[in-house]
Amino acid sequence: MLDDGLKSDIQEAYRRVVEKLELTPRYGQRLMIAEIARTLGGIEQDSEGKRTNDRHVCVLEAGTGTGKTLAYLIAALPIAKAQGKRLIVSTATVALQEQVLNQDLPALASHSGIAFRYALAKGRGRYVCVARLDQALEGTEPNPTLSLFEQSLQTHSSDFTVLATDMAETYGRGDWEGDRDNWPHTIDDAHWRRLTVDHRQCTGRRCGHFGACAFFRSRRELENADIIVANHDLVLADLALGGGAILPDPADCIFVFDEGHHLPDKALSHFAHRFAVHGCLRWLKTLKSSLTDLHQGLATQPTVARLLVSLPELMHGLEPVLGDVFSMGHQLADRANGLVDEEAQHQYRFEKGQVPDELRERAQQLLVMFASLSRCLESIGDILRESLDPDKQTGLDREQAEAWLPLVALLHGRALEAHALWQAFSEQDAANVPPSARWLTLSRVAGEPEIEFSASPVSAAHTLAKHLWGRCHGAVVTSATLTALGRFERIQERAGLANRYRYQALPSPFDYTNAILRVPSDAADPSDRDAHESAIVRFVSQLGDEEAVLVLFSSRAQLRVVEKALPSSVKTRVLAQDALPKRELIEQHRAAVDSGKGSIIFGLASFAEGIDLPGNYLTHVVITRLPFAVPDDPVGATLAEWIESQGGNPFMRISVPDASIKLVQACGRLIRKESDRGVITLLDRRVVTRRYGQALLDALPPFKREIS
Repeated sequence: MLDDGLKSDIQEAYRRVVEKLELTPRYGQRLMIAEIARTLGGIEQDSEGKRTNDRHVCVLEAGTGTGKTLAYLIAALPIAKAQGKRLIVSTATVALQEQVLNQDLPALASHSGIAFRYALAKGRGRYVCVARLDQALEGTEPNPTLSLFEQSLQTHSSDFTVLATDMAETYGRGDWEGDRDNWPHTIDDAHWRRLTVDHRQCTGRRCGHFGACAFFRSRRELENADIIVANHDLVLADLALGGGAILPDPADCIFVFDEGHHLPDKALSHFAHRFAVHGCLRWLKTLKSSLTDLHQGLATQPTVARLLVSLPELMHGLEPVLGDVFSMGHQLADRANGLVDEEAQHQYRFEKGQVPDELRERAQQLLVMFASLSRCLESIGDILRESLDPDKQTGLDREQAEAWLPLVALLHGRALEAHALWQAFSEQDAANVPPSARWLTLSRVAGEPEIEFSASPVSAAHTLAKHLWGRCHGAVVTSATLTALGRFERIQERAGLANRYRYQALPSPFDYTNAILRVPSDAADPSDRDAHESAIVRFVSQLGDEEAVLVLFSSRAQLRVVEKALPSSVKTRVLAQDALPKRELIEQHRAAVDSGKGSIIFGLASFAEGIDLPGNYLTHVVITRLPFAVPDDPVGATLAEWIESQGGNPFMRISVPDASIKLVQACGRLIRKESDRGVITLLDRRVVTRRYGQALLDALPPFKREIS
């Protein structure tokens, strides 16, 4: 149970913030605070601070206007401090991360009466490497061989020299913290790759620039922070490294996942693997041609010399097997002679994720070979790192080790990536569990044929359940859209959230009867494309001259067809997503509304979730069709196949719940604050004629309805 003292602290902090900021207390917000406090306050610990119960996660759907950021900060922070844990606030978008960091946390610090420190966490790749910056100023690469490997990624120009000089001077003065995102100008990706390192290339405390390192300076700030602001990608990257590599150990953290509905998809992308055959052959060829330099640089160390001697045989064995899978992949994709002239790319998916026996045998061979190559490069890298330690005598001096470690670490990383892909292709999926999706993609790179093998789990549930929910001290998952068809089953299934956790959909502060949901009689069934497009054109053409409208399309092709067919008098008011950058489009729309003119935004799926146009800036949302996603990507198609093989209906289990979430999000563009009002028009007749239509309507907020 929540300690009375903590309960009082939370209530007092809330009262202070509401008074100081002159906020209106909201019932849903108070409920959210209470639910989080009950969940986190009920976590039991042993004498070492380890969690001993497993009802430590709450999942809360809180619509726009609830004030959920303030709710979770005020509820979770005092409990985290009392339990000796760190509060990790993770968002899916940069916009929300900036809001939390620059608005919500400063306001809480000023007005809540709670003393706390906070910091922003970013991955190593967002910070300049001072050692690389130093090398750039001297006009040298870590070694000439490394530049051969990275030459396709790098650019050598006076622009880069000027950039490096400016960065070094600004960083040296303390006017820049080494963060790419805070540099005053956009940095070219190719330039930045020369100025940063990944976790394998970084030598950490052994680096001669460790004391001035931008990344480790930021890590030291995290060590003193009560609240760490991160994003879903960084949290997942940390978990993939075992947890505690970038962020504190999950067992020492309470996580808040805002925009939590994005977490399953983010997790899937982190656990997918890819391997390009010719890309690998190119770096193996360069490595082979560089063995003489490697021997000259490192063979004074006996173990390294022995490992280097083994490399030619390893590479010699790899090349013919890679040639086999290159040919085999083209044959399986029915492109034995490569892509036909008009094709830029061709994808072939293995049905139910099942790889033919012959390819699996080759995958098992490659798995063993890349395991050997990885171990060899890892051992060399370990010796090079030890050589940077003045207390270790390895037979290599520090200068040699510093010169060659970036290259060895780069190759080790590529070998590990290859090993992970071929492991996924060599495995047999267990019965009665979703398989991995496996596919290959044919393309051309610099005019040459390429084939990329890919594998991905179709569900991140098991991984999240084991490595996140099972390890963390506590967690809150929140978003405006966590339920599908009014239930939490879909997010549970996708995110691995157990039934025993706490779930609640919080009441909205908005009066949704201020909005009307219309399905007009001339709404068409999208299966008749021409009739549907004609209905959209007719409807948009009849919109009022001064209306502020968002028209949401499910395909770019249909958006273009409709825009082209509009009369010129209407077309002048249309701002199409493809024609302008998003920010500029929104600015032009607002300016038109401010001047008393009408404006019509034509947008795709990203506009159904990612724009905020309160008040008169948006009074009419037009949804051209129900947002069903066709599971034609390899991951979605494999999952659908598996559900069907188990006697399920993938359309009802995946497509309808996912469409429900997207429809709620699209309708949610209209009501952004309590005084908002307007109309939502759905131009898809299926919501009336199909049996799933009523379930989709029932899951929407209680708008007034006008269904013809």
